[in-house]
Amino acid sequence: MGRKIKGILALSLLTAFIWCSPVQAGEVPDGPGELYARSAVLMDGSSGRILYGKNENEVMPMASTTKIMTCIVALENADLQEKVEISANAAAQPEVHLGIREGEAYKLENLLYSLMLESHNDSAVAIAEHIGGSVEGFADMMNQKAREIGCSNTHFVTPNGLDATDGGGDHATTAAELARVMAYCVNESPVKEEFRHITQTRSCSFSDESGARNFSCQNHNSFLEMMDGVISGKTGFTSAAGYCYVCALESEGRLFTAAVLACGWPYNRTYKWSDTKKLMTYGLENFENKTVSTPKKMEALPVEDGLAEDGNPWRDVNVPVCAVTGNEAEISILMRRDEEIKSRLTIRKSLMAPVKKGTVVGKISYFCGDILLREYPVVTMSDIRARHFEDWLAWVLDRYAL
Repeated sequence: MGRKIKGILALSLLTAFIWCSPVQAGEVPDGPGELYARSAVLMDGSSGRILYGKNENEVMPMASTTKIMTCIVALENADLQEKVEISANAAAQPEVHLGIREGEAYKLENLLYSLMLESHNDSAVAIAEHIGGSVEGFADMMNQKAREIGCSNTHFVTPNGLDATDGGGDHATTAAELARVMAYCVNESPVKEEFRHITQTRSCSFSDESGARNFSCQNHNSFLEMMDGVISGKTGFTSAAGYCYVCALESEGRLFTAAVLACGWPYNRTYKWSDTKKLMTYGLENFENKTVSTPKKMEALPVEDGLAEDGNPWRDVNVPVCAVTGNEAEISILMRRDEEIKSRLTIRKSLMAPVKKGTVVGKISYFCGDILLREYPVVTMSDIRARHFEDWLAWVLDRYAL
């Protein structure tokens, strides 16, 4: 073999090695690797910051992952012990269903277990009609809650996630907003503990209110057993949505939420588990809480034509300033190991007397890259009187008058 050919082969092998080499120690990968899902996201469940996204803002159907919103709206607007009367409409819902019958009554709490553990469509409609007066009325409540928590690309038509359309559009969301809803459910809602308890329950049994019929529910969220720290999750599937999943995981003071949409069609139901595991593993291995203390003191600002506290009109006057951070003495944010928090102070160079205590003179902003994490106003800490001719005169008379 000629030297020229050997050289070409060697160069080709070296190029292949460079392109195929694994990430070196200390380097941080940009993402979890290839995913089956058409849309996916990993989110910091505490701050709402997106840690990784794949088409995360694309509007798509989300199937029964819808039911996390159904559950949280029900918990926030009704008592678990309320009795739910079953309508013909609720009883007629397609599989997957509990098999409730028109005229029966069930405790709301039991229907929520049916909703979240077995994903029963009839229980979802019964809950919606009981709390919202109708499916449409409850959908309005779901959409209002979505807007309240910052989901502008989410639209609910049904409480069970079956594909549907109304005057507002298709029943759909984005991976980013679905993860945002989960973060609200497990971390922000006033009934978050009740939500966590229901979605973590492995199995339960109950009866209708007459005691004539008995039911047993098993939790189909297999991811609860696949990774340590999983605290909630909900699966979903329709022919339009494919397999979907949303979940939350806590570890060492970190809260991650993840969502995958359009993650395979039959017979690829396990893709949602492998994708979610990749997302969560990426988060656990590469993100940590970093803390930066907020400033306790800042350089005082000069005040033109201000009068010093001792009344000396010749003295230069400065007003102390501080950032209004409330009780937040430090900022703790989930960040990738190679990221840093940086601050930027924007403040006036000087002030003109008089100055009132609490006057906003600037702001201090904290960033991770181009993403704004926190922003606090900077205010004056005392009053400064304006200096007048009478102050000069008083000063002179006080020192030189006989």
